[in-house]
Amino acid sequence: MTPTLTDEKTQASNEFTAADRCDVCGAQAWVRAFFSSGILLFCAHHAREHSGALEAAERVDDGRSDGFAIA
Repeated sequence: MTPTLTDEKTQASNEFTAADRCDVCGAQAWVRAFFSSGILLFCAHHAREHSGALEAAERVDDGRSDGFAIA
């Protein structure tokens, strides 16, 4: 059975690991954004660069400790 987006949301952990990589550049991911079309991972740099688009996400898990907020 192919997992649905709902299954992915349920299975996704709030914790980030070294295996979580930015979908833009491949660096360590610190932000996980849930959209109706799927889940995207971002490094801190690309999360800042695309912060406007991230506001449209259904949910955003932010693992950065620098205090930078998406919304």
